[in-house]
Amino acid sequence: MTEVELVYKNKIPAKDRLKVASSQAAHDVFRLAWDENLIDLVEEFKIILLAANNTVIGLSHVAKGSTTQCLADPKIVFAICLKSNASAICLAHNHPSGNPCPSETDLQLTAKFCEAARLLDIKVLDHLILTRHGYTSLEDDGLMPSFN
Repeated sequence: MTEVELVYKNKIPAKDRLKVASSQAAHDVFRLAWDENLIDLVEEFKIILLAANNTVIGLSHVAKGSTTQCLADPKIVFAICLKSNASAICLAHNHPSGNPCPSETDLQLTAKFCEAARLLDIKVLDHLILTRHGYTSLEDDGLMPSFN
């Protein structure tokens, strides 16, 4: 029989971890890990994993797509959340078109993630849409689902 083991080791001391207290702080963390050579080429989807005090546990690259879409699988996202014992997450993907406005598909995906997170007692704090020249925060724009 196959044994499944969950292991997580954070090598950064708690006192040295970045804190995400705003969409700008989340944007800054995502930009540290985003390949600027691809931001105008293909969509990518990443998450920031957060402890209960909103300090960064880690960042995970979830998916890479095409020039117009990126399929982010909630099963993968929440497996990462559970393995790292995250209390909250921030979602982000880029729009290679340079248009930072969320599409209807973006809003539906955000709602799907928020609903799944609620069942696991994980907060989805924000969903950012990045472009080379800035970002849009669904939280700042009042577009995050209310059941989160």
